[in-house]
Amino acid sequence: MNRVPFYLLVDFNCFTFGLASAVPSNSLLLFTSKNTTLDRVMTTTEASLMASLTCLGGFLSTPLTGFLLDYLGRKKCIMLASLMGVISWALLVFTNKVATVLVADFILGFTGSVFLIVPVYVGELSQNSIRGTLASGTVVFNGIGALTTFVLGEFLEYKTITYIGLTLATLALVLLSFLKESPTLLMKKGLEDEAAKAMAFYRNSKPDSKVVVQEIDNIRRALAPEAQEMTPEEQKLVAEFGKTSAEKPSMWQFFKKSRSTQRALFLTLTIMAGAILQGFMTIQMYAIQLFSEAVPREVLSPNWCSALFLALSVGVGLVAGYLTDVTGRRTLLIYSGISAGICAATLGSQIQFHWGPQWVTALFIYLFCITYTFGSGTVPFLLMAELFLPEVRGIMSMICVEWNWVITFLSLFAFNPLVSALGLGAVFYFFSSVAFGTAAFAFFCLPETNGLTVDAIQRLLVKKKDEKA
Repeated sequence: MNRVPFYLLVDFNCFTFGLASAVPSNSLLLFTSKNTTLDRVMTTTEASLMASLTCLGGFLSTPLTGFLLDYLGRKKCIMLASLMGVISWALLVFTNKVATVLVADFILGFTGSVFLIVPVYVGELSQNSIRGTLASGTVVFNGIGALTTFVLGEFLEYKTITYIGLTLATLALVLLSFLKESPTLLMKKGLEDEAAKAMAFYRNSKPDSKVVVQEIDNIRRALAPEAQEMTPEEQKLVAEFGKTSAEKPSMWQFFKKSRSTQRALFLTLTIMAGAILQGFMTIQMYAIQLFSEAVPREVLSPNWCSALFLALSVGVGLVAGYLTDVTGRRTLLIYSGISAGICAATLGSQIQFHWGPQWVTALFIYLFCITYTFGSGTVPFLLMAELFLPEVRGIMSMICVEWNWVITFLSLFAFNPLVSALGLGAVFYFFSSVAFGTAAFAFFCLPETNGLTVDAIQRLLVKKKDEKA
C-alpha cells in the first residue's frame, strides 16, 4: 500500500497558495473603499498591482527554482517555497501598510513555484497507474484553497483570515520536514542506497523488497540506459556525440538533438497556452464582478456565487483527476475543449444579446467551469510531469511554468482593455475559439500517455513525429 497521505502533504502547499492568492479578489473592494482596514485607501494603480504582483513574483522565482530543483533537491525547494508563503502571510498579519501588502503579494509569487516543484516531485514519487490522479492534486488543492478564502470571507474579518492563513502555511512547512527526497534525484546523484530507502518509505515497504528493487531498476534504466535498452533516439545521440552513459551530452546539446524533448516541450507549451487563454483564470479573478451583474444580491451574494464556482471546480477536478487514469489525458482534453467552447460561445451570445433571463448567464458560467476543469483545467500540469526525460525534467518544467506565468499575466492584464474595446460578449467568443482550437490540437497532435513509462512515452513522441514527417 502506498503512503498516499505523504503525497497530500506535498499538495497541501498548493492549498496554502490558493488560500493566499484569492485574498486580493476577496478583499479588493474593502481595500479600495472608505472602510479599508489598511492605513489608507488603495489607489486604482495599487489595486491593479495587487492583482498582478503575484504573477511577477512567480515569473522571477521560476528560473531560480528550475536551477535549484537539481542542486538542492525537490524537498528543500518546496520547503523554501513554503517558507516564502509563511513570510507573505506574516507581513499581512503584522502590518496594515498598503506598501507592505503589495510586497506580501510579490513574495507570495515565490510560493507559486510549487506549480513547478509539485508536479515534478509527485510525478517522480507516484506509480504509473495512479500518476494522473496524484499529479492533478496541484490544480485541485489550489482550487480548494481559493474556495476556502471566499467562504471564510463571508463569515470572518480580513485580519482573522490572515491569522488562519499564517497558521496553515506554518503547518505546511513543518509537515514537509517529514518527507524524503525524490528517489529519482538521489539516483541522479549516485546515492542508490538512499534512493532505495526513500522509495521504500513512499511504497511502505522495505529497501530490498521486490517492488522497491523494480522501481529503482526502472529509474536506473531511465537515467543511464545501456545500449540495448536505449530508445532509438538515445542511441543516435550517444553515437553522434561519442559519449557513454557516464559522459552525457550537455543539456543544450541534448535538447537540440532530442526530438522527443523538443516535441514534449512544444506539446506542453501549446496545451498550457490554450488552457489559460480559454479564460478560466480571468473569470475566477473577476468572478465577483460578473456574478454581481448576473445574479441579484437578494437571491445570492456575489461571494457565495464565486464560492460555488470554485466548489464546482474543485469537485470536478477530483473526478477529472481520477478520469485521467481511466479514459486518458487526450480524450479528456478533446471533449473538454469542445464542451467548454460551446459554453463560452453561448455565454458570449447571452451577454451580448440578453436572449435569456439573468440566471442564464450564471448557469453558463458554471457549465463552462465544469467542462473546462474536466480537461484543460487538469491535464496540462500532468503532461508537464510525465512527458520529459528525468535528465531534462527540471529545466523543461521550469520553462513550462515560466510560460504559464507569462500567459496568465498577459491574459489578466489584457482583459479589461479588451472588454472596453470589444465588449464582454466578444471576449467570450475569443475564449470559445481557443477552446475549440485546443480540442483540435489535442486530437491531431497529442499522443495518449496514460499508464506508460518514461521511456515508452519518449518512443511514442518520436514515433508520432516520424509519422507526421
